[in-house]
Amino acid sequence: MRAAAIQTYPMRRALYPGSFDPVTNGHLDVIERAARIFDEVVVTVAYNEEKSGLFTFPERMHLLEKTVERHPNVRVSQFEGLLVNYARSVEASVIIRGLRAISDFEYEFQMALMNRKLDSEIETMFLMPKEEYTYISSRLVKEIARLGGDIEAFVPDCIARALKEKFSRKKVIGVEAPND
Repeated sequence: MRAAAIQTYPMRRALYPGSFDPVTNGHLDVIERAARIFDEVVVTVAYNEEKSGLFTFPERMHLLEKTVERHPNVRVSQFEGLLVNYARSVEASVIIRGLRAISDFEYEFQMALMNRKLDSEIETMFLMPKEEYTYISSRLVKEIARLGGDIEAFVPDCIARALKEKFSRKKVIGVEAPND
């Protein structure tokens, strides 16, 4: 009796890009969902010199790495430039995008179509976070933290600590945080 041939498939790798300033529980929920679907998820922090964030680029990388460290098939990277070019360079066949509300859809839909036009081999997959995270945005979390509100239900613990530290330091030196 002949042994059956073992079929091997190429690794299914997805790319989840964002500014992650800061990463929220909604982002983390999308990352965890993607990690169950794909062999590997590359969570990549987009660098845009025209956009200044609350956290520096190295701080965002460090915080994101701490946030996803318990997921063995998730790694953190950084990129600058065209997303489809970066997706090709890491051999990702899918770009993950999170959708919180209908208002996100039009922009994300346009981006997905443009990316498809730039590279028809790379698909876009939209994932919705759990209902309890649909109203969370990095912008709102930063605003609540800046005003001294409790953000622990919206972000991982390490992010809550980093935000408290960041805003307490800004108050000490008398500098206001950016609004982005």
